[in-house]
Amino acid sequence: MGFVQSWDDLAKARQTYDFYDAEMLTVMWETKPEIVERLLPAPLAPAPKPIAMAFVAYYPRTSFGTPYHEGALFLRAVYNGIEGNYCLAMPVTGDLAMAGGREVFGYPKKMAKIQLKKNGSTVEGSIERHGLCFFKLRAKLTGTPNTSEFTDMVLNSISEEGTVTYNVKHFFASHGSGFDYNPRLIRERVILRPKSAEFGEAEVDLSHSDYDPWAEVEVVRILGAAYAVGDNSMLKGDVVAELDPIAFMPYAFLKWDAPYFLSPTA
Repeated sequence: MGFVQSWDDLAKARQTYDFYDAEMLTVMWETKPEIVERLLPAPLAPAPKPIAMAFVAYYPRTSFGTPYHEGALFLRAVYNGIEGNYCLAMPVTGDLAMAGGREVFGYPKKMAKIQLKKNGSTVEGSIERHGLCFFKLRAKLTGTPNTSEFTDMVLNSISEEGTVTYNVKHFFASHGSGFDYNPRLIRERVILRPKSAEFGEAEVDLSHSDYDPWAEVEVVRILGAAYAVGDNSMLKGDVVAELDPIAFMPYAFLKWDAPYFLSPTA
């Protein structure tokens, strides 16, 4: 394969992006309704409960490249009656994963230092950028999560229909004003096929960062943690809405460190 692909190669375009024996440490917590309302761009609406979800993962083998680590932060949201997870951030350790996720699906990905370690019944994950560890997750796999409702929430996300993710795909215009096209709301599904899963109690540490403001999603009540190993598949996404570019502009900086676009105040 070279700089220019043949039509025979292009005919082999993949239908899914697959992850094999993926390790994922996931935590859910309840945050404040006003936080969810402030962080969701229209036309997304808050889900009935103000739930945040984060994970730290290691993908030892994929259908598209080398192993890498990944983290993510989501808010539960609804569009047109379909509930899903709106992605606020998705740090990664691989450049191909970053480029593909951003350019194809609109995931707000950035390069980061990510660790995931399991020692007996304890699993720890962390994410660091610019020398600051802004997210730490520790789970004790006792079999009992922090709350009873957590188990049902996790099990409901495991089906052949997959779990819904929302992203807004957009590109800033090269002339420095607005976007190349109206931002597009992308809805796609991820199918989780766990081979093993363990539940437990979680501890979350969110540290302030001007570059990665995860601490804005305040923890009111931790629901629980799950550590799973299995195969995952990302399906193709659909454009389900076009957004008002002016209304969306304040939300358009998830995949950038603000100093790249915004001048410091005097």
